[in-house]
Amino acid sequence: MTAETRSHNRMQRHDLAAPPLRDRTRRRLAKGLVAAACLLPLMATASGAERKTVQTPEATIVYHAQGRGPLIMVIASTGRGTEEFGLLAERLVARGYRVLRPEPRGIGGSVGPMDGVSFHDFAKDFAAVIQQEGGTPTIVAGHAYGNWIARVIATDFPALTRGVVLLAAGARTWPKELSDAITMINDPKSTEAQRLAGLRLGFFAAGNDPRPWLDGWYEDVTKSQRAARQRTRQADWWAGGRAPLLDLQGGADPFRPVASRLELKEEFADRVTVKIVEGASHALPAEKPMETADAVADWADRLPR
Repeated sequence: MTAETRSHNRMQRHDLAAPPLRDRTRRRLAKGLVAAACLLPLMATASGAERKTVQTPEATIVYHAQGRGPLIMVIASTGRGTEEFGLLAERLVARGYRVLRPEPRGIGGSVGPMDGVSFHDFAKDFAAVIQQEGGTPTIVAGHAYGNWIARVIATDFPALTRGVVLLAAGARTWPKELSDAITMINDPKSTEAQRLAGLRLGFFAAGNDPRPWLDGWYEDVTKSQRAARQRTRQADWWAGGRAPLLDLQGGADPFRPVASRLELKEEFADRVTVKIVEGASHALPAEKPMETADAVADWADRLPR
């Protein structure tokens, strides 16, 4: 065997033992691109919204605005801010809407009296956001507790309201253990295991991860909002003015048992559209942001402008 042949054989064995450097480089590059693609939605959420402020006689309200088109405002649930609506907002923007996410008093830089206030005060805060954005009729979407504020906006500011979306709105009544779970989750003395159990009981359907909601609770905001509910008559918000209503429910939401599915439809008839999102509970827009956004946009697309 010649030296040239021996050298050639050694090169072949080396090629079989390890992939060429350029192939390994390609694979590493591909993995990097996949990782970057996974982060793109989060990056877009972080960079796509503009932080803005509106001043009212009683409060300073910080809100996030993104996109172009008809306005949709999204209001957060009890004791929570709007950060978790990032993917929902991105999807609505992609569907041709401008999305506003106001932070309630006590969260994200929004400040104002927390005691002695009612739903009407919170409605004024968010109506000021709509007015600053041009004052055109807006679809007001409220998640859980936020649906009450959305309905008060529709009642107190009908000229600013194009429609109301109830995102996982509770039934007229629900078991006390669900309210107790919210109190426990807000309590800093509760253990992680207790809070996870409460989140699974009241907010997340089986198979959905509740851990992102271990954080993001504001106990003082929860107390203020609950006190505001006691200062507001149910008759002030129940009907949601005269605006069209989308009653968007999680299929596994214990705050909205099957027997209550049509209670608003039966009372307000053609004003109400009912839609169920399966595989979701009371944390509906966080559990199923894309499905929630598409349901809202599909309904909004059909409303008169």
